[in-house]
Amino acid sequence: MVRLERLRADHAPALLAFERENREYFARSVPDRGDAYFADFAALHRLRLAEQEAGVCHFHVVLDEAGDLVGRVNLMDALEGSADLGYRVAERAAGRGVAKAAVAEVCRLAVESYGLTTLMASATRDNPASMAVLRGSGFTAVEDITLSGKPAVRYRRRLTATG
Repeated sequence: MVRLERLRADHAPALLAFERENREYFARSVPDRGDAYFADFAALHRLRLAEQEAGVCHFHVVLDEAGDLVGRVNLMDALEGSADLGYRVAERAAGRGVAKAAVAEVCRLAVESYGLTTLMASATRDNPASMAVLRGSGFTAVEDITLSGKPAVRYRRRLTATG
């Protein structure tokens, strides 16, 4: 159904288009990236690639059956066997299992390719779809937090060799 590709330089045009096309949709449930993100996208993309090269983060694009970019799933701050999971799925792909499939695949990669043992993730309480993806993907709520001024939940998933 979906395929993950590790972020590359040549993903930049499609990734920028994805972020622009879905900006309003994303802003309904997660903090907006702000105008500077779009104005400085090329430099930020190079910075993400450098972070990935250093092993600090692992960025992925999510492609659908036709090869179109419909999401992204990232593992950030990969330190001492743990990383923070973040993901976004295009509005046109929402509700089709894309997020769940992408999270499952990145959990497998986290173990097999990146040597991680624990993933953390957060979702605001006004984003029940994201909370459901995390719970359905084996994440357990560990604490209530505030995320960009909104009530949220922090989740944890211990990883095993089977993902």
